[in-house]
Amino acid sequence: MTDRIRTFPWQKLHEFCRDVFRRLDVPEADARVAADVLSAADLRGIDSHGVARLRSYADLLAAGRINPRPRVQIVRESPSTATVDGDNGLGLVVGPAANTIAMDKAASAGSGWVAVCHTNHYGIAGYYVLKALERDMIGWAMTNTTKAVAPLWGAERVLGTNPLAIAFPAKEEPPIVLDMSTCTVPYGKIEMAMRRGETIPVGWAIDREGRPTTDPTAMLDGGALLPLGGDREHGGHKGYGLALAIDVLSGVLSGANWGPFTPPFALRQALPSRRVGKGIGHFFGALRIDAFRDPEEFKTQVDDFVRTLRSTRPAPGTQGPLVPGDPEREAEKERTRSGIPLLPVVVEELQEVSRNTGVPFD
Repeated sequence: MTDRIRTFPWQKLHEFCRDVFRRLDVPEADARVAADVLSAADLRGIDSHGVARLRSYADLLAAGRINPRPRVQIVRESPSTATVDGDNGLGLVVGPAANTIAMDKAASAGSGWVAVCHTNHYGIAGYYVLKALERDMIGWAMTNTTKAVAPLWGAERVLGTNPLAIAFPAKEEPPIVLDMSTCTVPYGKIEMAMRRGETIPVGWAIDREGRPTTDPTAMLDGGALLPLGGDREHGGHKGYGLALAIDVLSGVLSGANWGPFTPPFALRQALPSRRVGKGIGHFFGALRIDAFRDPEEFKTQVDDFVRTLRSTRPAPGTQGPLVPGDPEREAEKERTRSGIPLLPVVVEELQEVSRNTGVPFD
């Protein structure tokens, strides 16, 4: 399969995404931001959330299920908090706007917290905390997603993959950048395994009967992902609890849909049986370091922490502990230089988007 993978310069893919969004009536500035978010995923090696998702965004825009020109509004706020209504816009546009509000509030109040409703899939959570790092802040980002995960001891989908990202700036060392889902693996990894014709490890998913499976198709065909940790003995209650907390902050607190009522990010998937809010939800946070302590002292301590982790005696057969963000940084260096590898099925989907929109794809 490897020899069938094609590699594309990330700049060309960014340009294609931008032009597709423009053709679907997304304003130029918003189209560029949306393409930025997708490119960030591809460059950082998170293939499930980059251009591989473009067809879903394009389908939903073309069908009128996403508003290409949203009027993003603050509907409630305090000096350090806000609730934002995304007007059913692209999450790739609403998310960055709401994240900026959180950072601006942190700049003036010391911290900023923003809950978002009436929005859609916002790409990788890591994109948003990287923006906080650019402003020398600690960043938080989370979102709920359509149902894909069974609660602990459940045999059907109720929760989303509900990702979480947190980033801490350092001084001389690279920043700590945590970017994770709260299930065993993101839904996109199951899709990628199916596209590659590969099996999945035991503990990732169950089939429609609630039995463990190694077949990605069995999970996609009525099965479910498992919460982080898998079963109770391996800490599945912890992943389940984290996913639930993120759903409350992103969905219940903002006024968005939550749990099994969160709408799907695919034109072909059925809408939930009822609505309990508006769209899906996000939650962003930003912390100004000097509101807590001297920033240089903080970042020096983070440097020390990172070096301490790297100097830990390696477990047998390993290179030693990684710091959160290391794999993504390595991927970004390599892919900036050599391009973005795309599976044949992803290339075919981009060619289909090209045919549907009239935007050339070489």
